[in-house]
Amino acid sequence: MPAYWVARSKINDPVEYKKYTDRVPAIIAKFGGKVLARGGRYQIMEGPDKFHRFVVIEFPTFEQGVACFTSKEYNEAAAFRRSGAGEVETIMVDGGDATR
Repeated sequence: MPAYWVARSKINDPVEYKKYTDRVPAIIAKFGGKVLARGGRYQIMEGPDKFHRFVVIEFPTFEQGVACFTSKEYNEAAAFRRSGAGEVETIMVDGGDATR
């Protein structure tokens, strides 16, 4: 059953943030992830207007998504973002049964 990594972010320092985003696609692919949406057009339907970049990544399983996020490779890349280059909220959600 697929799972989805959903992130919303605010970029504070585009140069440093790019050091993060340049590394992430290969890491996601290593864990079987596929980017479904990244950046692009959006409309906030409800909630705060803090975040201006949105990402949705599909993984084959919840466990693979969590393993990607907690991997050494991802944490090394995320260090660029976590140093103040960006603010992010990330969740992993199981695809589950959509009929519930």
